[in-house]
Amino acid sequence: MPRLFTALEVPPIIGMKLSTLRGGLPGARWIDVENYHITLSFIGDIDDGLARDVAEALDGVRRPIVDIVVDGLDAFGGSRPKSVHARVLPNPALMELQAVQERLLRRLGVPIENRQYTPHITLARLRSEATARLTADWLALRGGGRLSFTAERFVLYSSRDSVGGGPYIVEEAYELQRREEPAMR
Repeated sequence: MPRLFTALEVPPIIGMKLSTLRGGLPGARWIDVENYHITLSFIGDIDDGLARDVAEALDGVRRPIVDIVVDGLDAFGGSRPKSVHARVLPNPALMELQAVQERLLRRLGVPIENRQYTPHITLARLRSEATARLTADWLALRGGGRLSFTAERFVLYSSRDSVGGGPYIVEEAYELQRREEPAMR
C-alpha cells in the first residue's frame, strides 16, 4: 500500500542554499537536501487501485507554471515546535493548483486534512528536546533570506516508512503549462 502525496520539487541550487541553514539546533533531524519539496496534497496510504485512479486523474490537471518565492524561516508547533521550515509565499497560481488537486482527490474519495494549506519547505523535524526558546533563537540567528524559482511541473511522490523525511520516489510527473506569450503585431 503506497503512501502518496503531490508536491512541487525544489531545484537543487535552491536546496543547496537552504541546506546552508542546517545545524545548531538541538533535537533537529535535518531533511536530506534531495528530499526538499513543497507539499500540495497529502494523499496517505491507499490501495494500488486508488493510487492508479489518482495518478490518472492528476494527468488531467491543467494549470500554469508557478513562480515560487521562499521568504524567511518559521516553525510549526507553537510552544512545542515539531519542525522548522522555509516559508513559501502564497500566490494565486500556487493556491489554485493546490485547491484543484484537493477537489479532485475529494471526488475520488481520498480523505483530505481539514487544516488550512500553508505552503512551506520542511528543513528539519524536531525531537522533544527542541524548546520554543531554542527554536526561536535559531530562527532569529538564521533569518532565512529570500529565494525564488519557477516550478514547471508537479509530481506524485511515494514514501516509505522512515524517520524524518524521505526517501521520496517520483511516481509520476505532470507538466504545468507555459504562459502564452502575447501575439506580435
